[in-house]
Amino acid sequence: MPHVIDQAVQARLIGTAPRSREVPARLRYDSGDPLAVRVVFPPAASLDGAEVVWTFARDLLAAGLREPSGKGDVRIWPCGPDSTMLEFHTADGLAMVQFEARDLRRFLMRSYGVVALGHEARHLDFEADLADLLREA
Repeated sequence: MPHVIDQAVQARLIGTAPRSREVPARLRYDSGDPLAVRVVFPPAASLDGAEVVWTFARDLLAAGLREPSGKGDVRIWPCGPDSTMLEFHTADGLAMVQFEARDLRRFLMRSYGVVALGHEARHLDFEADLADLLREA
């Protein structure tokens, strides 16, 4: 049975002054998808009034807490001793969001308590995933 971690955090959406603002967010981890983490922004935090969910590798989050990481749609880097920046790229532009590094570290530690680092493959259901892919084809 999958175990889900859902942690509320505050983030700062970075924009041109004076548009930077605090926004609520949720960090989610689901043992049923053990390689991924999600950052969820509520409708009030988006430009179009819809919830926004970004999914990316748990390893990317861990690496980004230590050093600049990511080459694709999600890039993460430390920003001073207490903050971490997440940069999200879309065809329409990008969003830069600053988080307290301690919140991200706490979330990662909680996720490792559910699925230990290096043990993700034990929680994958390859047969079910393949069956889903074949149904969609």
